Amino acid sequence: MKKGQSLFEVVVALAIVTLIVVAIITLAASSIKNSSFARNKETAARYSQEAAEWLRGQRDNDWAIFASHAVVSPGLTWCLSSLVWPGTTGPCSESSYIGDTFFTREVVVSYPDPLNLNNVQVDVATYWTDSSGDHEVKTSTFFANWKVE
Repeated sequence: MKKGQSLFEVVVALAIVTLIVVAIITLAASSIKNSSFARNKETAARYSQEAAEWLRGQRDNDWAIFASHAVVSPGLTWCLSSLVWPGTTGPCSESSYIGDTFFTREVVVSYPDPLNLNNVQVDVATYWTDSSGDHEVKTSTFFANWKVE
């Protein structure tokens, strides 16, 4: 009776171990990618909400100035790389990142009802690109001139 293992058994064992290791590495890579996407999505949502809250403050400071951004150019896109109104007009360029991040943020101010100038719709979108492609998080808020006299 021979003791030990044949070459065929060793090759099969190595193949099984290799498949298990590859599956674990693939699972770990997928987990890291999903975690990174979730973190980026949460950060983008925070940037969008931050802009909406900042715009709420602009509305509270002076409705006429705030609403004039919708009157002058309805539906015009504003790039808000920093929270300075009115920002730059038009979509954000690739160099318009928020701080030292890879996110860009755009705002569109419009009147949902042109006959009611005391209500403004603000759409904020934050964008980023990663190895999976382009992504965005959008938020939409309606602001009312609550100081109507």
